[in-house]
Amino acid sequence: MKKLLFTLLGTLAFSGAQADEGMWTLCDLPQAVYEKMQLEGYQLPKEKLYEADDAIMRSVVNFSGYCSGVVVSPDGLVFTNHHCGFEAIRSHSTTEHDYMLNGFCAKSYAEELPNEDMFVSFMVEQKDITDQVITPAFQQMSTAGQAIFLDSLERALSQQVKAQDSTLRMEVKPFYEGNRYYATTYRDFTDLRLVFAIPKSMGKFGGETDNWMWPRQTCDFSVFRIYADPKTNGPAAYSKDNVPYHPEHWARISNEGYREGDFSMTMGYPGSTSRYLSSYGISERYAENAARAQVRGVKQEVMKRHMDQSEAVRIKYDSKYAQSSNYWKNSIGMNKCIDSIGLIAQKQRFEAQLAQWQDTAACCSADSGACCSGAKTQRVDFDKLARLYQKRTSLAESLTLWAETFMRSDELSQRAMRLHSGRMQPVGSGKREHVNFKDNSDTWDLSTDREVLGTLLKNYREQLKDDSWLPDFYKTIDSRFDGDCQAYANYLYKKSALIKKGRIYTNKKSNKKDLGVQYGFDLTVMRDVFIKLLAEVSDSIDQQEQLLCAAKLRMEQDQPHYSDANFTLRLSYGQVKPYTLGGKNSGWQTQAPSMVKKMLTGDRVEDYRVEPEMITLLKEAGQMPLCFLTTNDITGGNSGSPMFDGQNRLIGLAFDGNWDSLSSDIFFDSDLARCIGVDIRYVLFMMDKWGHADRLLEELRASR
Repeated sequence: MKKLLFTLLGTLAFSGAQADEGMWTLCDLPQAVYEKMQLEGYQLPKEKLYEADDAIMRSVVNFSGYCSGVVVSPDGLVFTNHHCGFEAIRSHSTTEHDYMLNGFCAKSYAEELPNEDMFVSFMVEQKDITDQVITPAFQQMSTAGQAIFLDSLERALSQQVKAQDSTLRMEVKPFYEGNRYYATTYRDFTDLRLVFAIPKSMGKFGGETDNWMWPRQTCDFSVFRIYADPKTNGPAAYSKDNVPYHPEHWARISNEGYREGDFSMTMGYPGSTSRYLSSYGISERYAENAARAQVRGVKQEVMKRHMDQSEAVRIKYDSKYAQSSNYWKNSIGMNKCIDSIGLIAQKQRFEAQLAQWQDTAACCSADSGACCSGAKTQRVDFDKLARLYQKRTSLAESLTLWAETFMRSDELSQRAMRLHSGRMQPVGSGKREHVNFKDNSDTWDLSTDREVLGTLLKNYREQLKDDSWLPDFYKTIDSRFDGDCQAYANYLYKKSALIKKGRIYTNKKSNKKDLGVQYGFDLTVMRDVFIKLLAEVSDSIDQQEQLLCAAKLRMEQDQPHYSDANFTLRLSYGQVKPYTLGGKNSGWQTQAPSMVKKMLTGDRVEDYRVEPEMITLLKEAGQMPLCFLTTNDITGGNSGSPMFDGQNRLIGLAFDGNWDSLSSDIFFDSDLARCIGVDIRYVLFMMDKWGHADRLLEELRASR
């Protein structure tokens, strides 16, 4: 009876999966979840999700390790978001052919553009291998020993699958905070070519003004094609002889649309959530978010000013600026939501209930009162967890400031760190031993990066709460440059061999005295100090967080639970549905007139500025649907995830969450959390009316 009581209390206070919450693995989808999907409108047998030869998961791809996508034709066309294809579009853009600004449409296979270092991965199979991993011997290993064991196991399992099919690979990942382990088999295709991109004015319509906001009108899509070996139809490195890939299954497109209350399902590769995280961990995340937002805001102001002054600079920095600003705004929004819903206090109340459950129901059998075997070793030590986080949080905040300043900023800092990080292996020998920096001048601008570095050096010193985290080169800034960080940055960019030369001789005395080389050394020393101090507490924190997750699963054992996102394929289901905030209904769909209204303010709001022809097109589109809301669960990595109806037909592409629930990575608020998708009819309209992509549209029509 006590066990039931505490389970009910936990459920009411902080349940495992409320409403449509959940990023569910497909290989072991709980029957209760599938039955709920049916009640909400899913119309096909369960095997059509994962097990059948034509299961819909076979059309969903990991897009280049940071987004999701879907195959939509028998000739390997892939839809993903425009912002997922952003860097590929930028890399092909020049001032003469600015595909980012003007868009791109390949009129033939020969015009489709190859992309270096891009790929798609298909999940072939996934299975729970917890029993192979979590043995008594494994539990006695150190964290480093466990990592070595897991790496060896992954290699062994990969060799087994490769013996059956050389195009396969396998990953072993922890789930449920390391309480379970899954092995996932993938097939990767590395010849991925750009086929279609609309102008940035439409693909990023609303810019930072509308990012994470609702209502939205962004036409956030781009089109790529998978190419394969002409003999085997299998993966192959890029070759002009490769041919379009012919998948066994692809997603069919629906033109029927949807209505409020209709079923919606996403499949994709959500990157990271932390919904089992303790209240102490959330407090630490709050501090990190504040530091991240502060530094990125400063950096983006410099970048934007230079981008506005030069088209060449804008092309180089479009993608960098977008990546930075996305999680700048996310960090601000997440902290706002943590405050507004009192999330830390909610977690603290749940942890108090869990501690009480541990002291009573968890340790004794409800029937006999006998102590459960090993119960003491499974208890969460909340006092210890508090002490550990108290020690680490200020360190984590300082590390975030350091990383945002030096690791995600300017070209010289990247080179300086790489030189000392061990990632660049010298070639040659003796006096001829050297490292090479390849010419990447098409990706950065000297005056922009120089000012970014000087500004961030000054900002880092001002924001630090503890001067012990100042790298030693600040002594040089003070002694040789009178404390002027910009003067120091100017000197590095003018004099350092890191910038002036592509080849640096490691034994040359002048290079050893080079202030840029010394700068990188000082950064590396500080990085190593951070790593050492974090290691002293992080393993213990991870162990307690793992026990916390395990205790929650035991306390709520009658409920289905999903693991935090870890960039493996997940299913989320829900309904087309608005939300209510402050008594105001958000609406569940935007239509063309709402976009025209914003476009007409483009002379005042830069993010709403579009080409005149776009205004004409949207005026002629009538009440065409643009974007819509669903209760699907979404986070970073889900961008480009296909949105399906109850018959596995494609109705849109997920591209964002809403501002009012940006804490959803750590807590899902079923009343407010929404997924924003671009309607597939809007996608096809732009391909037709703007792109005149008759070849592609005919390919899509033939594939239905």
